[in-house]
Amino acid sequence: MNWIILIIAGLFEVAFASCLGKAKETTGSEMYAWYAGFFVSLTISMLLLVKATQTLPIGTAYAVWTGIGAVGTALMGIFIFKDPVNFWRIFFIFTLIASIIGLKVVSH
Repeated sequence: MNWIILIIAGLFEVAFASCLGKAKETTGSEMYAWYAGFFVSLTISMLLLVKATQTLPIGTAYAVWTGIGAVGTALMGIFIFKDPVNFWRIFFIFTLIASIIGLKVVSH
């Protein structure tokens, strides 16, 4: 169950990073709404990370959490923010995914 909580926490990390990106693109009340989304997502992500680390090793949980955030944010950048795509970018996204899966496999 805590692996599911950790994955959800990682998805909220993607959400707070994406909210920062959208806030940077907007002004006025829309910008403040994106910042509000950032703070809500950040809070939920951190609370879920704390919950997951009650039973999972902290090093593994943190690495998986940041890995999900990094991969998710990179993919959001590509698909939403039109970041550039090239072979090496995709290659390293896949190595991050492999590392996340590897940590899950070798954790007790």
